[in-house]
Amino acid sequence: MGTHAVDRHAGFGAHLATNAGRHARWLASGFAFAFVIPFVFADWLELPRDLYYGVYIVGVASFFGLWVRATGQSFGELVRRRWVLAVVLGLAVAGILTMVVLRTEDATDRPGGLELIGGVVWRGVAYGLADGLLLSAFPILAVFAMFAGTRLRQRALGVIAIGLAALVASLAMTAVYHAGYSDFRSEKLRKPVAGDVVWSVPTLVTLNPIGAPIAHAGLHTSAVLHSYETDTYLPPHT
Repeated sequence: MGTHAVDRHAGFGAHLATNAGRHARWLASGFAFAFVIPFVFADWLELPRDLYYGVYIVGVASFFGLWVRATGQSFGELVRRRWVLAVVLGLAVAGILTMVVLRTEDATDRPGGLELIGGVVWRGVAYGLADGLLLSAFPILAVFAMFAGTRLRQRALGVIAIGLAALVASLAMTAVYHAGYSDFRSEKLRKPVAGDVVWSVPTLVTLNPIGAPIAHAGLHTSAVLHSYETDTYLPPHT
C-alpha cells in the first residue's frame, strides 16, 4: 500500500472517530437536557402543566435543531427517508398505544368544547410530538449517525447491533427524562421504559424522525380523551 493510500486511510479513520465522538457528546448532552428540563421546570419551579409544556416543546425543538445543524445532518433527507412506511408504522403503533391507555387507565372526567380541543392539540399532539422526538427519534438517529461510514453500517448483523444500541439509548433517555419528575423516581418508572420499546419501533425501523413522534402523539391524545386526569401519561402530576 502506497504512502498516499495509507494517509488517506488514516485520514478517513480519523474522520470517522471525530464524527462518532461528536455525536456521542451530543447524546450525552441530550441525557443531561432530558433530566434537567423536568427537574428544574416541573419539580423545582413547579410551573403550571401547560406552561411547562411550552418550555419543554420549545426546548426539545431547539435542541434537536441544533444537533441537526451542528453535525451536518440534512433534516429534509431525514424526513423523506422511508416516510410512507414511517407514517404507516407511526399510526399503527399509535393505535396499539391507544389500546394500552384504554386498558390500563380508568376513564376520568374531562372538559368539553374548546378546552378539550385545546387539550388534544396542546397536551396530546404538541407535547406528544416533542416527547417522541426527544425520547426516541434523537437518541436512535444519533447512535446510527455515530456509525455512519463504518463497516458495521454495511453489514446486516452490524446494522442489527447498532439498532440494539440505539434502542438501549432510547430506553435510557426515557428513563432519565422521567426520573426528572419526582413521582417517577419509583417503580412507576417501569411503565414509560416498557412503552419506549413500542413507540420507538417506527423510527428504529425507518430511521425517519417522524415515526416515533406520531406514535407518541397518539399515546398522549388518547390519554387526554380517555383519562384526562391520568397520573401516568401526562406529567407533571400534582
